[in-house]
Amino acid sequence: MAIPKEGSHLYLSHVSRSIANTSPSLRKIETYHGPGNPEHHGFSGPIQVSDGPFRGRTIEDDWLQAAEQVGYPEIKDLQSLDTNNGFQRWLKYATPEGKRSDVARGYIHPRLRDGKHPNLHVLVEHNVVRVLFDERKRACGVEFTPNTRFQPQANGSASQANQTVRARKLVIVSCGACGTPPVLERSGIGGKDVLDRAGVPLIQELPGVGSGYQDHLKVPYVFKTSLKEDETADALLSGRLSLKDAIAQEHPHLGWNFVDLASKIRPTDTEVAALGPEFQAAWDRDFKNRPNKPLMVMVIVSGLYGDNASVLPTGQFLSILPFTAYSYSRGHMHITGPEVSDALDFDTGFFNDKNDIDLKKLIWGYKKGREIMRRTKMYRGEHQPCHPRFPKGSKAALDEEWNQSVDGSPVVDLEYSTEDDAAIEQYIREHVETSWHSLGTAKMAPQDKMGVVDKNLNVYGVEGLKVTDISIAPENVGANTANTAMVIGERAADIIAKELGIIIK
Repeated sequence: MAIPKEGSHLYLSHVSRSIANTSPSLRKIETYHGPGNPEHHGFSGPIQVSDGPFRGRTIEDDWLQAAEQVGYPEIKDLQSLDTNNGFQRWLKYATPEGKRSDVARGYIHPRLRDGKHPNLHVLVEHNVVRVLFDERKRACGVEFTPNTRFQPQANGSASQANQTVRARKLVIVSCGACGTPPVLERSGIGGKDVLDRAGVPLIQELPGVGSGYQDHLKVPYVFKTSLKEDETADALLSGRLSLKDAIAQEHPHLGWNFVDLASKIRPTDTEVAALGPEFQAAWDRDFKNRPNKPLMVMVIVSGLYGDNASVLPTGQFLSILPFTAYSYSRGHMHITGPEVSDALDFDTGFFNDKNDIDLKKLIWGYKKGREIMRRTKMYRGEHQPCHPRFPKGSKAALDEEWNQSVDGSPVVDLEYSTEDDAAIEQYIREHVETSWHSLGTAKMAPQDKMGVVDKNLNVYGVEGLKVTDISIAPENVGANTANTAMVIGERAADIIAKELGIIIK
């Protein structure tokens, strides 16, 4: 749940010292039901963190003993800000009974129902078009429109015209890394060239809006196993067990997200050197002397992650999802017109980083995950559609017809040739995915460093407008990004309450 500390949880620049001390906010978020030092966790927050009602213990035990063999021990609690380089029996944003715990259920719904917040109104099924400004460039309201995917239409157009709501003190934009830049740009805040092309009058030139898009790059791989049907999620994922029947049976897997293991891991010095001089330089600069900073997060899914059409209606699988913890790739998110319905210019930027450092990370991650899996008792070969196609005669060829090691002899690492690495690279380029961990498109930084907001979340050059979502993060994080977004929200609430003279109880 926590993020390896790099100056702070959010790897924030000097301008953001007011939200750099995020540990209290992390503890404030959670009600923690797991192991570890109580000083690192909270126990009365709105978000439940627990095992849930079901864990795949056979997979956990088998994987952890195999990971130990390649140098990654089991760590009881990876969620302090310094612990790194091992695997944990991962917890979930879920209640112990198996109900999902999220921002809507933890923060919003209780306040809508408690009768104590009559000034809280939530309008669903609508899109924000733009923020409105007065002649002093002060935010004074918001224009919004029905979401045509949900609202009834007449004669091909939405049944309602655009509407506005006025603000006396403050407008807050919190639409996420992909939603905030379009709102700001449609409002006239952004790069002049972008707004000119889109036909939007310029209010404030901020070229950092929509730039610097970051994500965690991920490529999943699937392995065949000897596991029993009740030990993986494949029955539900493949449809062998229908959701209707599972509900009728009160099946324990319904309270399971199928992820019981994850890690924060780093390569050895030898492995770093093998990735080439450019990778070595990046490692020495950004990772070597920061032992709490992982190169990669590796997640283990108890079932086939991907297209179940590629398998027979039987079989139990395990999937490995390595993703780049601190990606070097950068993309952008911009508007092409003044309306919500206009197409977006979105480029993920995947693999556009100098010297292919992100690609090399994923090549290393594939090899490392495969070596751990080959040392498990459940391993029964690779599921071919979800792996590279190695050249004929390769020493790293897939074990499609599984053969157990002779006489129980130790498993020896596979040898990969230059051609093998090329096959892995091709597969990665063809199958790379988003982790849905977008951030960085309205970053907190000095304005001359492509910053969009200052240390108090104010948008540069205008008044009465703040951004309070994960788009403000100037650099990536070594974890899932949900908790980062919640930390930003908690700190934003403190900042706003102080400015408005509100006492938070």
